[in-house]
Amino acid sequence: MRVVKIEGRGGPEVLQLREAPEPVPGPEEVLVKVHASAVNRADLLQCMGLYPAPRGVPADIPGLEYAGEVLAAGSRVTRHRPGDKVMGVAGGGAFAEQLVAHEREAVAPPPGASAAEAAAIPEAFFTALDALLMQADLRPGEAVLVHAAGSGVGTAAVQIASAIGATAIGTSRTEAKLARLGALGMAHGIAIAGKEPRFAERVRELTSGRGADVVLDLLGGRLLEETLAATAERGRMMLVGLLAGVHAEVSLGTLLTRRIRLTGTVLRSRPLEEKIAVAQAFERQLLPLFGRGKLRPVIDSALPFEKVREAVQRLSSNETFGKVVLAWSQP
Repeated sequence: MRVVKIEGRGGPEVLQLREAPEPVPGPEEVLVKVHASAVNRADLLQCMGLYPAPRGVPADIPGLEYAGEVLAAGSRVTRHRPGDKVMGVAGGGAFAEQLVAHEREAVAPPPGASAAEAAAIPEAFFTALDALLMQADLRPGEAVLVHAAGSGVGTAAVQIASAIGATAIGTSRTEAKLARLGALGMAHGIAIAGKEPRFAERVRELTSGRGADVVLDLLGGRLLEETLAATAERGRMMLVGLLAGVHAEVSLGTLLTRRIRLTGTVLRSRPLEEKIAVAQAFERQLLPLFGRGKLRPVIDSALPFEKVREAVQRLSSNETFGKVVLAWSQP
C-alpha cells in the first residue's frame, strides 16, 4: 500500500510517498481502506521533530483522521462489517491507504457525506465536543470565546456552540474570516492583529461586563493573560493549542480571585478508553445534528495525496478557513 512517510526533519519537503506493508487488524479492530484524510498542525510539528507519535503508532507516518470503508473485521468485532463507511481519529498513521482502528473508535459518517466531507469532521468536531461539552460543560445561554475561529477546530466549536444555544464570540486575524464565520452561527467577531492584540474589553462589552463563561483557546503563549482577562468569574478555559507560543507570563491573582479553571487538553495521546468515550459521545450528541443541517464540515481545499507537501504548506500559511483535505487517487 502507499503511505506518506516522514524522512528526516524539516518542513513539508520531508514528506515522501512510499510503499509499506498492509496492516493486520486485531480481534477488536477493523481494517479500513482510507479514501481521504485531513491535515493538522500536529502533522507539521511531527515533521519538525517537535511532536513525536504516541507509543504503538507509526513514528514516521503522520495523519490524525480518516474517512473510508471497512475492508475486514477482527473476530470479536460486532459494530462494523466489510463495506461499511467509517471515519475517525487516529494517533497517527492516517496518511496511508489502509489503517487499523478499534471498532468503537470508528463511527459512521453523516448520511450522504462524501469522503472529503467525512475526513474533515473527526479531529475538529471530536476535539471541540470533548473540550466544550464533555470537559467545560458549556450550557445554553452561556458565552464562549473561540480563538482562531477560522481553523478546523474553531469552525466546529462555533457551530456546536450555536447549535446548543450558546453565544459564540470568535477571534481571527482577518475580517474576511470573521465575515464567513457569521454563516456558521458566530454571534460576534473580533479581529486580533499586531504584536499586542487587545480583545478582553470587547468581550466584556459583548457579555454585559461578565466576560466569557467558556474559552476555547488555540493560541496560548503571549495572549494567555489577555484571554484570562476576557474570562468570566468562575469561567472555564480550555487550552487546546499553542499557535501563539508555548510560554506565557500571567497573573496568578486573576486565576485566584476570579476562580477561573484553566485546563490543558489533547486528544492524540489519551488512553483508548477516553478516545472511545469521545467517539461514542459524538455519535449520540453531534451526528444527528449533521443530518438536520445544524452542523457541517468546513473544507478549505481538497488535494490528492500526491500533493501532500502543498497541502501541509497551505495549512502552515495560516490563510486557511476550515480543513485541508487529502484524498487517494488511483495508483
